[in-house]
Amino acid sequence: MPDIDAQTQIELEAAAFRRLQKHLMDDRTDVQNIDMMNLAGFCRNCLSRWYQEAAAERGIEMSKDEGREAFYGMTMADWKANYQTDATPAQNDAFKTAFDENVKKG
Repeated sequence: MPDIDAQTQIELEAAAFRRLQKHLMDDRTDVQNIDMMNLAGFCRNCLSRWYQEAAAERGIEMSKDEGREAFYGMTMADWKANYQTDATPAQNDAFKTAFDENVKKG
């Protein structure tokens, strides 16, 4: 890896985060959060929560809904109305299996 100063590293990481956010919010709205959870163990809601937690670490008060809106670029109600579909029984089963396995790992 090239020798990168701390500020440049922060800027690169922020740019990568913004690109991930754009990809999930603009390019792949078809990918459901439950699918992301089942395959990767995180979803858009996790990313919005991590955003909220990062704000809190810096003394910025942000509610769960405000964190979601900051990440989603819209209210959760708008996201659900425009993009979210009901989970299938297979998606729910996969989620339960993944959740149970993670609980066992502790």
